Amino acid sequence: MEKSLAVNLSIEEAPKQWYNILPDLPEPLSEPKGDLSILDKTMVKECLKQEFSKDRFIDIPEEIQLLYQQIGRPRALFRAKNLEKLLDLPEGIELYYKSEFLSPTGSHKVNTAIAQAFYAKKEGFERLVTETGAGQWGSALSFAARLVGLKSTVYWVRAVYQWKEARRQLMELYGAKVFASPSQNTQVGRKLLKENSEHPGSLGIAISEGLEDAGKDEKAVYCLGSVLNHVLMHQTIIGLETKKQLEKIDRYPDVIISCLGGGSNFGGLALPFMHDVLKEGKKIKFIAAQSQGAANLQGEYRYNFADYAGFTPQLKMYTLGHQQEMPPIKGDGLRYHGCSPIISLLRSKGFIDTVAYPVDEKHVFERARLFVRGDRDLPGEGYLPAPESAYSIACAIDEAIKCKEEGLKKVIVFNISGHGFMDMPGYKEVLGLK
Repeated sequence: MEKSLAVNLSIEEAPKQWYNILPDLPEPLSEPKGDLSILDKTMVKECLKQEFSKDRFIDIPEEIQLLYQQIGRPRALFRAKNLEKLLDLPEGIELYYKSEFLSPTGSHKVNTAIAQAFYAKKEGFERLVTETGAGQWGSALSFAARLVGLKSTVYWVRAVYQWKEARRQLMELYGAKVFASPSQNTQVGRKLLKENSEHPGSLGIAISEGLEDAGKDEKAVYCLGSVLNHVLMHQTIIGLETKKQLEKIDRYPDVIISCLGGGSNFGGLALPFMHDVLKEGKKIKFIAAQSQGAANLQGEYRYNFADYAGFTPQLKMYTLGHQQEMPPIKGDGLRYHGCSPIISLLRSKGFIDTVAYPVDEKHVFERARLFVRGDRDLPGEGYLPAPESAYSIACAIDEAIKCKEEGLKKVIVFNISGHGFMDMPGYKEVLGLK
């Protein structure tokens, strides 16, 4: 029997703290510029406290640990043995993937959604307001809000809202009010719709709408699904589990890969290993997989707003410009103008590589199809990834082939951040499925 095809942790082995990389960065993170009062007025206070904490590890409250158990944590780490055979990889090249798709809403986003909802409830808020791109974050926060007894409002990028009917229905099933963004609910939305009644929207616009909405209701609080430090910190549960799982089978990664839009799932997997590089001198290659339509890590490293309207303070990050028009893609969770300040700093110091795939997504989805079903008489892994996670898979396959051609032995670890059960219309369109 093949060993180590699935590596699991017991409840007792689950991490009891999140990892905060701030004290370990090669230089201090640049301070935000502008009026920070909007953050105090619209965001969860405990999350803001964590945002600027200098503590390397922050305890996960027991209540959140129990909620993590309820959503199926710890999650398995799988050896992609079928994929290795499909690629005819020689001994010494091994592929492992983290199963963040095995969550109630189908993605890693619940890890921070639960934490933010728990703290918001504790602080007396009654409604959570947010944006969403691919819909995974909106689903996660709707679920988390319901889990702790709060209401939720989601502003969803219109281009995606229009083709993901099932995911909208899932959010509504959890009790959320979901609006296509730009919407008529906000001044920002009304202005854009007046200019173009069919405006496709963007994550930056949806963030502006969420902030404007939350700022008008003292019982509402704005929750962000990516970019900021506290979000990435909550997501480090992914990488912390993965480290323990690899230790169990006496493995250590040479390459770590994940897709990247704002940075939450990439950071969640990579940052606990980045600690080893920064503080222990380990050698790991980190690769962020992106779309050429929104390759923010190939943009400019400068101060920029996190939202379209410029409500937020300016953050130093890699950016394409906060009002940059980006082509719609099926992996819309990657369609964001800016990248997390933490990941941007590490990129600027040469610790993170990036690859950007064509906007037509053909290569990416064909790689995902190979992962799912295999080829010829060889089976695939069987799990259907979200369009964003297809970028992780494509990059892992491409990197494995490169290692094979160069005669290198590598352990490659990648994150599948979500499932694609509600994304089949996208696969149908790109791959020409009947």
